[in-house]
Amino acid sequence: MDIAAQSIEGGFADPVFNAQTVFRAVMDAMARPGSVQPLPALARPPAPLSATAGAVALALCDNDTPLWLDPALHTSAAIGSWLGFHTGAPLANTPADAHFAFVATPAEMMALDGFSQGTQDYPDRSTTLILQVSDLASGTPLLLEGPGIETSATIAPAQMPRHFIEQWKQNIQRFPRGVDIILATAEGIACLPRTTRIKTMEA
Repeated sequence: MDIAAQSIEGGFADPVFNAQTVFRAVMDAMARPGSVQPLPALARPPAPLSATAGAVALALCDNDTPLWLDPALHTSAAIGSWLGFHTGAPLANTPADAHFAFVATPAEMMALDGFSQGTQDYPDRSTTLILQVSDLASGTPLLLEGPGIETSATIAPAQMPRHFIEQWKQNIQRFPRGVDIILATAEGIACLPRTTRIKTMEA
């Protein structure tokens, strides 16, 4: 299949209903950090962009939200064309210019402070990162505390950056600025908003 055909194929079958489904899952996951919100495979983007990450892009991105793709995704012309056709979103020149960043290989991701942090007056101008992970159970266990969590929650996302917890502590210190993260698996999503405190289980 050529790039033009790949660009058109694989979008939402029911754009309004599907977008609402994904948006609701993201909002629920942001409101309850660490909870896993199931999400069916509503999109079929070109590989290696996952179905879940692709669905998030279709629901959240538009022509006013520049996107940044990590090297694994950026090398695919088909992915850039698919996102452009279905969302209208332009590609950001740098991570700091992006409203959304899609990362296929989180273990190799640049530091969180390289993305837009927003400003004190406009903290919502920060980057939301969508990280593709194989699962939320086989990585280093993360103990989550903070708003939206009754006592604590635990997730263990696979393929996370080696110094993620240290980076996240710095992210919290920048509040109200800072990035938010959506973890995308084949089964659904979980979110780490910038207000969530993260500890290792040993801490």
